[in-house]
Amino acid sequence: METQRKTWFVTGTSQGLGLVLVQKLLSQGYNVVATARNLDGLKAAVNVTSNHFLPLQMDLINEESIAKAVSQAIEKFKTIDVLVNNAGYGLIGGIEESSNQEVQANFDVNVFGLLNVTRAVLPHMRDAKSGHILNISSVFGLIAGAGWGVYCGTKFAVEGLSEALAQEVKPFGIHVTIIEPGYFRTNFLSGGSIVTSANPIADYAEIAETKRMHAEDIPGNQPGDPQKAAEVMINTAQLPEPPLRLLLGSDAYQYANYKIKTLTDGIEANKEITFSTDF
Repeated sequence: METQRKTWFVTGTSQGLGLVLVQKLLSQGYNVVATARNLDGLKAAVNVTSNHFLPLQMDLINEESIAKAVSQAIEKFKTIDVLVNNAGYGLIGGIEESSNQEVQANFDVNVFGLLNVTRAVLPHMRDAKSGHILNISSVFGLIAGAGWGVYCGTKFAVEGLSEALAQEVKPFGIHVTIIEPGYFRTNFLSGGSIVTSANPIADYAEIAETKRMHAEDIPGNQPGDPQKAAEVMINTAQLPEPPLRLLLGSDAYQYANYKIKTLTDGIEANKEITFSTDF
């Protein structure tokens, strides 16, 4: 099978969308390198023994750990055809509420971890003159809301980095796609992938309600189907000319269009001021 000659390297695979993607890839005959912080947890979650499956423990903020994992992947499968930078977590808390340590930790995983893995894999893709990088952003990489400023900041960074990267690697036959999911019915909100700021401030009642909603009301009611999202990502990687950005979910579509409208309205409303600063 053609799929058996394709190797996917996926980060953050012990739960959520990453786990669903790995399971679907394996069921379709792909070679899969799956990484997570906890190797035993990853093996138990995937629960598959196969010559096409290489589970690895990897620390996203340790370049030596990443280099070792990439080397093991190349040694076993000879190539990495698709990289999925999926690992990440959410931080709910106001800007004033969020400590420097909390902010740094969120950027370390969501942004610098993604960069570390990408830099380690790219030399192999450049040598092969082919490859596809799927960076898992979020619709909240396009629009931000109260209580999500730091997390959205990490995803805004992923968007900008990915857009530039797509231009840089195009001459080498490498594609980049930014995946922008809305709310999907995984355990992202309840499986340790969300943390809240440790020092809430009582004045921020709206943010406290956001935290409550994401802990109590939203889990189990998300509109997105993770099985369908995984299938879309697999199909996207097969396209000869994949899109730079791909929104997933009807809610993501609505959020994105709201952002476009607010941008357009604001730009036009201030057009005279904008033009007034030219010579």
